[in-house]
Amino acid sequence: MKTNVTFRHFNSQHPHLQAEAIEEANHFTKYLENIISADVEFINDENKIVEFTVHVNGDVLKSEGSSDDFHKSINIASEKMIRQLTKWKTKHYEK
Repeated sequence: MKTNVTFRHFNSQHPHLQAEAIEEANHFTKYLENIISADVEFINDENKIVEFTVHVNGDVLKSEGSSDDFHKSINIASEKMIRQLTKWKTKHYEK
């Protein structure tokens, strides 16, 4: 699975956030094996926003987490994505 990480409104790169985001994205394959790619976007505004975009067999799933800390935002967005992945898997494979 290919994972892209983008930082918006940052003055510098943050390798620890990038590594955490890639680790979370790779964790998604535990719930659904045929993920094509994942994009993670960090947005530094009033709130710290993290967006996951996952491409699965022609479908695009998106989740967003917003809080006062990027680590919390990653966890929020990741939990939302896991719910979407399990729902997608149930809908497409368990008929």
